[in-house]
Amino acid sequence: MVSEVTEGVRVSVLTEYQPEYSNPVKSHFVFTYKITIENRSTQTVQLMRRHWHVFDSNYKYYEVEGEGVVGQQPILEPGEVHEYVSGCNLSSGLGKMKGTYLMERLVDGYTFRVVIPEFILAAPYILN
Repeated sequence: MVSEVTEGVRVSVLTEYQPEYSNPVKSHFVFTYKITIENRSTQTVQLMRRHWHVFDSNYKYYEVEGEGVVGQQPILEPGEVHEYVSGCNLSSGLGKMKGTYLMERLVDGYTFRVVIPEFILAAPYILN
C-alpha cells in the first residue's frame, strides 16, 4: 500500500491483479485498486474531480479526467473516510498510475489538488 497526505487529506492505494478477468495471450491485463481517502484536516471537504495518468510498460500512456469518483462527489467531514474500488485495463502485465483529486473546502470554497501517490500495477509473475 502507498499513501500520501496533501493539505490534511490522506490518500492510500491498494492494488490487486485480476487473473480471472485477464487474458495474457491476448495482451489483456485487468487490475483493481482500492482507494481510501481520509480527511485529517479540521475542515469539511468535497471531492470534485479526478485526473489520472496511466502508464503501460509497452510505452502506452493516457489520461483520465472527470467529475468525482465512481459517480460520486463525496463530502468528508473532519475524521471521515471514503473508500471505493475501481479498475484499469493494461495491454501489458506491468504499468503504473498516479494522479490528483480536486477538492473543495466547503467553508470558504477554497480548491486544492490532493496527490494520488504513484502505484505499480504488476501481474504477479512479471516481477519474477
